[in-house]
Formats: sequence, C-alpha cells, structure tokens
Amino acid sequence: MTQDELKIEVAKAALKYVIPETIIGVGTGSTANFFIDQLATIKDSILGVVASSIATSNRLEGHGINLFDLNEVEEISVYIDGADESDQQLNLIKGGGGALTREKIVAAVSKQFVCIADESKLVKVMGNFPLPVEVIPMSSSYVKRQIIKSIGGVPVLREDFITDNGNLILDIHDLNIEEPQILENKLNNIVGVVTNGLFANRGADILLLGSESGVKTLVSN
Repeated sequence: MTQDELKIEVAKAALKYVIPETIIGVGTGSTANFFIDQLATIKDSILGVVASSIATSNRLEGHGINLFDLNEVEEISVYIDGADESDQQLNLIKGGGGALTREKIVAAVSKQFVCIADESKLVKVMGNFPLPVEVIPMSSSYVKRQIIKSIGGVPVLREDFITDNGNLILDIHDLNIEEPQILENKLNNIVGVVTNGLFANRGADILLLGSESGVKTLVSN
C-alpha cells in the first residue's frame, strides 16, 4: 500500500470515534484532509466542526460541513488530527504544516484527542523530524539565539512562510527529545515564543496507525 492509501485507511478508522450530535475538532495536514473527506460521508450526524486552520476551514466548507468558531463552543467531544512524529507514550511532534498553535488550542479544549498517522510516524525517540516553534516576528533572531544557548539543536527560519496568526516558524533540527514535556515547557518560557510543536503536556489519548496489516490502535497510559 502507498502512504496515501495507509492514511485513507486510518482516516476511515477514525470515524468510529466521532460522537453523533456533538461538535468535534479537526486538525491540519494531509492525513487530516483524508479524514475530512471521510467525515463528509457522515456530516449530518454531527453538529459541526471547529477547524485548526484556514486551510482546514476551506476544505470543510467545500464539503458543506458546518463550522463553529471556538469561542462559540464550550466543549469539543473529540479532536482528530495527524502528527509528524509520535513516541510510544503518545507524545507528538506537530506543526509541519505550520498550524501548531491553533492545533494545540483545539486539542486543549477537546475531551479526547485521537491522532491518526501511518506507522512510519511512530519512533522510539522524537527529534528526527524538525521541531517547529512559532515566534513573534520581531523576536525570531533572539529566540534563535536562546534556543542555541539553552536548548541545543539547529534552529532554521522556515522561508516564505507566515502562520495563520501572522507569525514565523523556526524549525529546530538535530534534536534528541528524551524528555518531551520538559522541553515543551522550556521552549514556551522563551520570550517571543507563541508555542512549539511538542504535544506532551496534552498528548494524544489514542493513536491510530495505518499499516500493511491493518490499523493498529495505541492507547495512552
């Protein structure tokens, strides 16, 4: 099976976590797009969706799926999104598509977080995928220096990219993330950082992995 075929299978599997007559959250990226396409087949069973990006909103609207602003809702039953990497404890790296801040906000509001990915995303130690950090534009050089000084790795400005929030992204290469929760907090404490792509304080509750032998389910301890 191709990687896209694996993503389609895992997107289909995620439908069983959609709770009828509730508002759900949907993430951003290629795997999330496959889920949106599947969600369209049962769109009349839910009240609507909170989207984590403008791109996701546009795709949902294209399918005629009802959209809610997060400030209009008190609770999201489930958040479904992909990941760039996951470890065995279901800590995640997200933000390859640049929507990490809004994704993190929607995940925080949601009662359950179901992550969907192909099995190549599951690793023993995260860091091979560059860790995104969203920064206020005027702080980018300062944040880069602080990362080099106190975190390590090689922060690189993502060229020709502006987030939906009007900010910049630094991608940190060459990390070996053995304590993701500590690193998430440490990065967020740097002045000028909006947030970073580590989802460790609020990791996934369930990870669905598409594989040649079918969809595997991992559950957070």
